Amino acid sequence: MKKLIILCLITSVFISCKNKSETDNTRETVDTNVPSPFLEVGCYAYKGHNNSIELKITEMNDMVAGYLNYHLAEKDANTGTFRGIVDDDVLLAEYTFQSEGTTSKREVIFKVINDELIEGYGEMDAEGTHFRNTDHVSFSSTMPLTKTDCNH
Repeated sequence: MKKLIILCLITSVFISCKNKSETDNTRETVDTNVPSPFLEVGCYAYKGHNNSIELKITEMNDMVAGYLNYHLAEKDANTGTFRGIVDDDVLLAEYTFQSEGTTSKREVIFKVINDELIEGYGEMDAEGTHFRNTDHVSFSSTMPLTKTDCNH
């Protein structure tokens, strides 16, 4: 009799674990990389105070890709391409660029705030190529990018 009770108990535990596993597998997944309604293929730019930043999105599928150019006063120009993802209203991308004949890579991050792209700044790793923690990036740029005509 004890063997029968133990067998029933083990069977009950096995069945309840199997049902929980099946339930967990049937949950609906939510895609967190859905592009922001503001971001779309096209151009975004800032011009002022002898500075300009131009970001052109050429591809928006699973990845967002395009061109990014910085022409900042008293600094070397950077021109290159980016490829990244959009998570909620944040674009995080790897920027491959040329500056003074040298090719470099670093992460860039932009957040959609009030229909503008605001670049984020934060602590970088030892190489200066990736953010240490994207949750601690500050989005308080004085050079907001707005949607613009690509033929300017």
